[in-house]
Amino acid sequence: MQEKILNLYLVIEKGEITGLRGVSYEMEGTDDEKISFLKSRATEDFQSAYRFDPPRNRFNKLMTYNQFYKLEKTGKQFRLFEEIFESFGVPDSPLVCLTPVVDGEIQAST
Repeated sequence: MQEKILNLYLVIEKGEITGLRGVSYEMEGTDDEKISFLKSRATEDFQSAYRFDPPRNRFNKLMTYNQFYKLEKTGKQFRLFEEIFESFGVPDSPLVCLTPVVDGEIQAST
């Protein structure tokens, strides 16, 4: 069965999250196969990924990576990507590969 999967990017410059990006695919296979596919595409997909506004607080300040890390520790980090999930029409709890891009360097793992 085909499943919509996403390559997501957290763009970080000087410790602040300055953008979010995403690319979607529809693919069959095991979760491990899908993750391997997304990881293999992480570097190539970044340039063509759709761009989304970065998260801001109520004072219109950018979120820092440290703030994101605190969300991640509580499992709430994907709330930041809800606009992307809606744009791509993915179900709840989609399979994603999240790649940080720190000061222009893609931190992709293989």
